[in-house]
Amino acid sequence: MDRLEQLARIGAGPGGGVTRAGLGRAEQHACELVASWMAEAGLEVSWDAAGNLFGRRRGVDPDAPEVWSGSHLDTVPGGGRFDGALGVLAALAAARRLAGEELRATLAVCVFRDEEGYRFGRGVFGSRFVCGRLCEADLDLTDEEGTSVRAALSALGFTGLRGPRAPLPGRFVEVHVEQGPVLERAGAPLAVVTSITGMAGFVVRFHGESGHAGTLPMAGRRDAFLAAASFALALRDEALRMGEVVATVGDVRIADAASNVVPGRVEVTVDVRAPTTAALTAIAAAVRRLAESAGAEIDEVSFDPPVPLSPVVQEALREAALAEGVPTPAFGSGAGHDAGILAAAGVEAGMLFVRSRNGGVSHRPEELSDRDDIVAAVAVLTGALRALCGSIA
Repeated sequence: MDRLEQLARIGAGPGGGVTRAGLGRAEQHACELVASWMAEAGLEVSWDAAGNLFGRRRGVDPDAPEVWSGSHLDTVPGGGRFDGALGVLAALAAARRLAGEELRATLAVCVFRDEEGYRFGRGVFGSRFVCGRLCEADLDLTDEEGTSVRAALSALGFTGLRGPRAPLPGRFVEVHVEQGPVLERAGAPLAVVTSITGMAGFVVRFHGESGHAGTLPMAGRRDAFLAAASFALALRDEALRMGEVVATVGDVRIADAASNVVPGRVEVTVDVRAPTTAALTAIAAAVRRLAESAGAEIDEVSFDPPVPLSPVVQEALREAALAEGVPTPAFGSGAGHDAGILAAAGVEAGMLFVRSRNGGVSHRPEELSDRDDIVAAVAVLTGALRALCGSIA
């Protein structure tokens, strides 16, 4: 809990939120602090070309696939102190608890970079790197100040795609706050996650005709913002009709914006999510159809189907929870996580959710998980990692 507080001071804002942009100085500072804690715990510290951080404890069998556990340290603007950071510190605490035991497989505590993705427009950067899912175009993405991913990496001393990647682990376990109200409503401290929701992302551009806000009559205006607003409302209605999907217009940008100018060009981002591939395909098709009917241009940024998580890891978490006497319901995640990227790459990946308080709020300063729930999560993670690494009596 003290280390969560120390990390929360890095990027702390006046409203109590934490801002650590992916591949930024604050995220790097947080990673370096965790690297020092890894070294204190006797772990072998290393960094890869994308800035991912690893702390390894070598197992006795060098041929056994590694077992990884961890999460991320970047945040959204004004985010909470538990999202990502809890998973990193829980993994480190579990590794320390296992320090006196002989493990067959190497255990690695890992920190993946730029999971949130708000800075450059696409997330899970570090986990996509380790899974070989990055290309040169990913490094050419820029933030609002015009800094590219490539330049951000270089400024931190990392080489990007030119550097080697570590072999993928055999298994991966990620502890994460739920970021929702299900566990709080159920009165349960933890949950075993069964799957990661499917997600698709789009950029939609609306073209109208700009003009003077005072002299251009309302009748006959071609207001690009109103076209974007109508599109957003229609998409909401489509999502409500489908029932099992969610759709969000999260970033709206008016070109050459001014209070006395009718918007002529507007660009919006669209995030749609669904628990099944069929539902994701249907809502993605609705986004394209609605954009086309509005005369807008549309680019599909990403399409990631739902990913089931490993039954082997789920069982290890359930058995560890049973040994600790902790009830663990099971359900899918509505948010994306690094675990989903590794699972899609063939890694036996799993997740353990920790109850979120305050109604499940996340990505805000009010984000909260209880100390007792975190204690339980570390105990369950320790037991699961012991089983997955193969403890030698």
